[in-house]
Amino acid sequence: MSHSDFFPGFAKREIPLGDVSLHARIGGAGPPLVLLHGYPQSHLMWRRVAPALAARFTLVVPDLRGYGRSSIPASRDGEAYSKRVMASDIVALMRELGHERFRLAGHDRGARVGYRLALDHPERIEQLAVLDIVPTAEMWRGMDAARAMAVYHWMFLAQPEPLPETLIARSAREYIDHTLASWTAAKSLDAFGEDALASYRAAFADPARIHAFCEDYRAGATLDRLADEEDSAAGVKIAAPLLALWGDHGIPAAGQGPLDVWRRWASDVRGHGVACGHFLPEEASEATLRALLDFFT
Repeated sequence: MSHSDFFPGFAKREIPLGDVSLHARIGGAGPPLVLLHGYPQSHLMWRRVAPALAARFTLVVPDLRGYGRSSIPASRDGEAYSKRVMASDIVALMRELGHERFRLAGHDRGARVGYRLALDHPERIEQLAVLDIVPTAEMWRGMDAARAMAVYHWMFLAQPEPLPETLIARSAREYIDHTLASWTAAKSLDAFGEDALASYRAAFADPARIHAFCEDYRAGATLDRLADEEDSAAGVKIAAPLLALWGDHGIPAAGQGPLDVWRRWASDVRGHGVACGHFLPEEASEATLRALLDFFT
């Protein structure tokens, strides 16, 4: 199946934005809604919910910088992959498409871009949905032995260049297959389908993309954490209504209640768990779609 078949009727665009060009699928009708993917995936992770959402919204479904088919800006020490920089990409992308205000749903790293965008550019976001995360600063504050074992990749990928890049490249297929399977409830690759899986694996055949992924996590350990700590200390909160969804078998579910955590960061919070692991739009697409439609409409 081609990428076009995953997003029937959607346009395919390559949109230059200064130092980066973002690949995006755009389709549907209605108010604008951005869908942001996470690691180690691409915009394809939204393929099972996008067609139904497009009946109600104008969807913009990009690959984040460094991911999917978007360009790969040079970076050291995470500087080009901070969530502040990635959020600025999305603001610029939406402005280029004629949208000053929009709704946003993000999963994993895309959700981190989303809440950073809501903090840095509150005038842009009408509503925000975050899938299977709590804020980066909260993750580091709660890094006890159990969490560290569950999210060892936060520390591994953030190690100085080129250690993680070198090790991943030598067994890239095994690495991504293990990563994807281990974060599902079933501990298998069955949720993904061969076509999407082939695309996710292809990114890990490119050393430049592996480096971009590591830079994303280097930023998470430094620049992103610092930005969160500064907002937390200043008492800055997300103003837009926020929906938090999480997998019952995922990482956020194992910590303090995700809604309690998000209420420290946002003024208007609702949400619930979904019977799946980390990959809500692929493991539990119907429940995820229903929750997003209920919230955004």
